[in-house]
Amino acid sequence: MSAVRWGRGAAGFGRALWPAGTPGLLAEEGALGGVWGRKRSSTASPCEQDRRKDWGHAELLEVLKARVRQLQAEGMAEVTVKRVAKRVAVARAPEAGGAQPPRQAPAGAKGAGAKGAAATLSSRWAQKLDSDQQLMEKRKQRLEGKLQKRVEKGAWQKQLRLEPRLLSRKLASQLQHWEQGAPRSPWEEQLAQLLQEAPHRLSSEAAAAPVDRGPESRLEGQQQRLLSFFECCLLTGHLPLAHHVLVTHHSKSQQQRLLTLSMYNMVMLGWARQGSFKELTYVFFMLKDAGLAPDLQSYAAALQCMGRLDQDAGTIRRCLKQMAQDGLQLQGLFTAVPLSAEERAELLRAVRKAKPAFTPPRPPVPPPQVNTSPLLREIYAKQDPAVSYPRLHLSLKELQGLFQQQLRVEMATTITVESVEKVPLLTKEVLHARKTLAGLRTRWRTALYRELQETKENEAHAAREGRLSLFPYLCLLSEKEVVRMLLQTLQALPAQGESLLFLAHELGLRVFKRKQLRNEVQELEQRYSKYLHLLASDTQVAEPCLPRQHWEALGVPEAPHEQPWPMSVVVQLGKQLAEVLVRAAQMPSSLAAPRSPGTLIPVLYHVYSFRSFRQIGILKPHPAFTQLLETAAERTLTFESTDVPMLCPPLPWTSPHSGAFLLSPTKMMRSVEGSQQHQLLLERCPPAELHGALDALTQLGNCAWRVNGRVLDLVLQLFADKGCPRLGVPAPPSEAPRPPEGRRAPNRCLLPEVSPAEKAEMRRELARRLKVAREMQSLRADALYRLSLARHLRHRVFWLPHNMDFRGRTYPCSPHFNHLGSDLARALLEFAQGRPLGPHGLNWLKIHLVNLTGLKKRESLQARRDYADELMEDILDSADRPMTGRKWWMEADEPWQALACCMEVARAVRAPDPAAYVSHFPVHQDGSCNGLQHYAALGRDSVGAASVNLLPSDLPQDVYSEVAAQVEVFRRQDAEQGVQVAQVLEGFISRKVVKQTVMTVVYGVTRYGGRLQIEKRLREIHDFPQDFVWEASHYLVRQVFNSLQEMFSGTRSIQIKGGLQSLTFSSSVDTSQKPNTLKQKNGFPPNFIHSLDSSHMMLTALHCYRKGLTFVSVHDCFWTHAADVAVMNQVCREQFVRLHSQPILHNLSRFLIERFCSDPRTSKSIWVSRLMDTLLSVPKTGTFNLEQVKHSTYFFS
Repeated sequence: MSAVRWGRGAAGFGRALWPAGTPGLLAEEGALGGVWGRKRSSTASPCEQDRRKDWGHAELLEVLKARVRQLQAEGMAEVTVKRVAKRVAVARAPEAGGAQPPRQAPAGAKGAGAKGAAATLSSRWAQKLDSDQQLMEKRKQRLEGKLQKRVEKGAWQKQLRLEPRLLSRKLASQLQHWEQGAPRSPWEEQLAQLLQEAPHRLSSEAAAAPVDRGPESRLEGQQQRLLSFFECCLLTGHLPLAHHVLVTHHSKSQQQRLLTLSMYNMVMLGWARQGSFKELTYVFFMLKDAGLAPDLQSYAAALQCMGRLDQDAGTIRRCLKQMAQDGLQLQGLFTAVPLSAEERAELLRAVRKAKPAFTPPRPPVPPPQVNTSPLLREIYAKQDPAVSYPRLHLSLKELQGLFQQQLRVEMATTITVESVEKVPLLTKEVLHARKTLAGLRTRWRTALYRELQETKENEAHAAREGRLSLFPYLCLLSEKEVVRMLLQTLQALPAQGESLLFLAHELGLRVFKRKQLRNEVQELEQRYSKYLHLLASDTQVAEPCLPRQHWEALGVPEAPHEQPWPMSVVVQLGKQLAEVLVRAAQMPSSLAAPRSPGTLIPVLYHVYSFRSFRQIGILKPHPAFTQLLETAAERTLTFESTDVPMLCPPLPWTSPHSGAFLLSPTKMMRSVEGSQQHQLLLERCPPAELHGALDALTQLGNCAWRVNGRVLDLVLQLFADKGCPRLGVPAPPSEAPRPPEGRRAPNRCLLPEVSPAEKAEMRRELARRLKVAREMQSLRADALYRLSLARHLRHRVFWLPHNMDFRGRTYPCSPHFNHLGSDLARALLEFAQGRPLGPHGLNWLKIHLVNLTGLKKRESLQARRDYADELMEDILDSADRPMTGRKWWMEADEPWQALACCMEVARAVRAPDPAAYVSHFPVHQDGSCNGLQHYAALGRDSVGAASVNLLPSDLPQDVYSEVAAQVEVFRRQDAEQGVQVAQVLEGFISRKVVKQTVMTVVYGVTRYGGRLQIEKRLREIHDFPQDFVWEASHYLVRQVFNSLQEMFSGTRSIQIKGGLQSLTFSSSVDTSQKPNTLKQKNGFPPNFIHSLDSSHMMLTALHCYRKGLTFVSVHDCFWTHAADVAVMNQVCREQFVRLHSQPILHNLSRFLIERFCSDPRTSKSIWVSRLMDTLLSVPKTGTFNLEQVKHSTYFFS
């Protein structure tokens, strides 16, 4: 169908193209200005103005025609009618197939007489007049089409059913009687009588509906879809459609069971806002017919409507009386029902008609909620005068300007960034490719507008039949926004394609996130300006407090939490939009095959592929389109506003769904889309118990950052060349391995003389090369996004809002540019706010530099400082000539961070006074195998504690080196007994080989996963015989586990017992789905330990903030200024001791017993008895004294 449309030529495009943002057939009335053009000063309607204009042109055309006929009659033109007709046909040619240039007169024709000139003049007049007449006809046709659409819209609105179909005969006859007697019985009177007869109890269906059990319950399945459908109808101004679907469902007993009181209330509220009392009464009839009793929201809608209509006091009194008889308090209308200021005013107006002396209660002041955790007692105790919360280095005026910039970004929903890819030479090929792309995108916009309008019409037809459709969802965004979003999706689609399910999910989520930019921008601006007084450098507040406390003190009302759409709706909407894109995006076949006919072919193809033994559908771009993009080498990237850092301090987190970005909704806890259990638990949690996590996330997000420009320039230089994989700069696709040639070429597999073994080897080699090429492409794209954003944010201050996962581990919301990435990503960032080094800051910079090299791991801090002094010449050379000097920094474990630190040390030592030098460089203090530290502390294991630096010592203990040494002992014993693989491994067992496995074994890594880790390390050793990699990795992982078992006996007993604590007793909302026993067992220990290290990090963050420090973290790696490392180290140790001084294992035991063993129905089960025995057997602890951690120099170092 699309190909036929494209075949109509340029004229067809002109007819199909609507202005950007043009609403479809069912757009709301006020939005039709985009179709009719600009408003004129005339008082006539736009429709009348266009008609007058066309009629005036027609009259002028008739006058000109008469003049032509007069000239012809006087003999000045010797042109026949046929000749004129011929030229008119030539003038019409562009519409049929394209414009033709006018023929030039031969040289001999210049001597022709006046008659020839007159003939030419006359023919041109005729051609011009005929062209104008065609143009006027086209305009009239378009005008008639627009008028017809408006008529169709009115007819469509009339088709929607408003009168309810009641199942109760008594109610149906009562409604019919009232409708017939409407002139004598106003609708307000009918409502008052109807309320008196309303049932005072819920029907069994209503009682079973989740929505009527309280705000904590949720709708599921079709009920969720219905509620989100009604919500979208109200948001898009399609209230009659919502009412029509409500009537349709109510009229069928099977479908009526899906309707809940919230759905009736939502439609009633819509009619109340419009002052439509008749329709509101219809909904009350249906509510009574369903056996539901009105609640406070129902009465609030009715009274609000009465206030808008300025009705008499008698009806209002009866309504209030009935509400009292139903056991509902009048004050509850103003305290328990969420209302806007305007709705509250109309409601109060109605109530005061019946009760003039009524005064609405003031918003209830919530009782002071105090966090009772002993770990947070100091944080939320009465403020100590000595407490000094940190402030930003920016003035109030500067912060307000940054707020305006961020506001503009979020209102635009996307941001365009210039790419850092190497600028190609503007050859004819590149310019032609860009011109071709621009032309294709113009066509695609036209086609997308048309496809969207047709899709809306089809979905509207389904809604008219009373079925749930996607029509209101498609109307949430303007067509301009949807088209732009789809074109961005097409641009970003990788060459290998993307799963249709993933693509549909992403498109649906993008619509949901953009659906409602709050209209409270002015109010937000005022409140945010007051909030900035707490953070700005040139303002003061009455009493120092935490950002959340200050925000709540401003009286900012909590925004109502929006229920997420059901996953089925999100995917269905995204799939519909993806199909629109597939139908609209077409290109000439000549782009794929130059000699092919000029037909149109799809840009996207739907193919099937196997991934992890499952067949999935993939949307894949045509290779010719991918090649066209590569040739054009366009210079821009487009990001969602929530995918880039913020340009102003984030909003403080005040609830599980309020914080971070200014307008874009963000969840405090990230989770798999569609899962609701975690969100439900958060909403059930008392707000005070969340204060610690909320304030820690706010503190992490309030850290201001800037880009390290010198490092960025060097990275961009390598990136634009051919990359440097050794330094973490990915190579371009041109450096990817090519398919084998010669004897190993893939096409040789078809030859009969090639043996099956050779064919298998060829396939493996080809698969390996394809895998490497795809990995290189993925890494290159990741680096492209990061570096493009870094250059875009250069010379700016920015912030990274944070949220967390279910374990409490925190992450920046910006996925592409943050401090949680690789060595390169971390080296690009530094604190925007500097701090003088002080007396010890330079020493910490030197220690940090040596730590980054990976050398001197088992040396003291003094030895590391001395080593840095010995290498000062290399350090300064690296800082001054990083690419042309001795390049000492390139040999470090973390080369880019080491280079950045070299530059900072060089600036500090060359300063007149190093102690006064203002440093922006973040210094890290890393936990010594932090997972094992928590295990050793839980079990009070003295041997394990000594291995992970919980005990004070003169030199740091390196558990990785100790494990490697223990494995070497086992290897030597086996080699002496003639084990071949042990003999092969001689000289190859190092700290690096075993480190990753040791680090992750406490987080639940299996032997299979550990073997893969060791295999990867062995393959990186060039001298190791690769034929023994598989056998050697099996041997080593077994010896690593044996070594850990021997070194951490107490710790391992806790971990093994911890795994048994997650036996398959379902705590999921979906109780019909049995959990995976093995995954539960393996997942519980690492998740529990992660929750402990995140708790330790949050406690450290809050106490550092209380002391005025800048603090951020990468899980168990803590960052601060060099001058403040000593203070942070003290806080870190104190909070670790306080955390593990709590009876953590006993608390866990009590919690699990209460959760899984307290149900009397299953108390006699043998499985419950076994689980109870396991949970009660808390491991006995050792003799390790936790207080010694406070004196351990190398606990975090």
